[in-house]
Amino acid sequence: MKLSKRLKKIEQMVTPNYTHVWDCCCDHGFIGAALLSRQAAENIHFADIVPDLMAALEKKLQRFYPGAAWEVHCQDVAKLPLYQYDGKHLVIIAGVGGDLMSELVAAIHQNHQDGNIDFLLCPVNHQFTLRKTLIEQDFGLKHEVLIEDNRRFYEIMLVSSTRRDNEQVSAVGSKIWQYDSTEQADIATKYKDKTLSHYRRIQQGNTADNNIQAIIDDYCAVTI
Repeated sequence: MKLSKRLKKIEQMVTPNYTHVWDCCCDHGFIGAALLSRQAAENIHFADIVPDLMAALEKKLQRFYPGAAWEVHCQDVAKLPLYQYDGKHLVIIAGVGGDLMSELVAAIHQNHQDGNIDFLLCPVNHQFTLRKTLIEQDFGLKHEVLIEDNRRFYEIMLVSSTRRDNEQVSAVGSKIWQYDSTEQADIATKYKDKTLSHYRRIQQGNTADNNIQAIIDDYCAVTI
């Protein structure tokens, strides 16, 4: 299965130091399947709450990865049973908005207060909302990238449930604005302009919301 640019980048950001990787809400299990193909972790888990989707995925996994270490969990991602499995966990959540992603991450973190869990997150919208949640939960930033795929922009964040040895998450991003090529600089510039236009349109319909102005000010302060 050929992955899109977005999914390929997410898959590439998974390092080989995890015992369990959880592919959640992630485009029909494409990321997890790619991780199985390169044996990226000892165990790959697939989780989503849609029964038909998970049943179809399980059949595909049985056919193409009969001897691999994988499990399918048809359940609410907010209630992942990480505590049932020893080792280092990475939870990947992509393909949903930042509002829902914030709820899922906060719930998983609340249910595993003693665990050192990493999250690889790629929201389709409401990135600022997700970042605010990560800051409130005192998560640490390991890495973040900005990509353009099919004329849409995506922030991908690798974060940890602990700040130990990690920098603080930025409300508008930090590393995503850094670049080492003219192409990446162009992507960052276009993304900043698009994001500012989005919040300015919101502000026009709600001029009394000071929070919107604060968000605009934060993005205006970004230097590329």
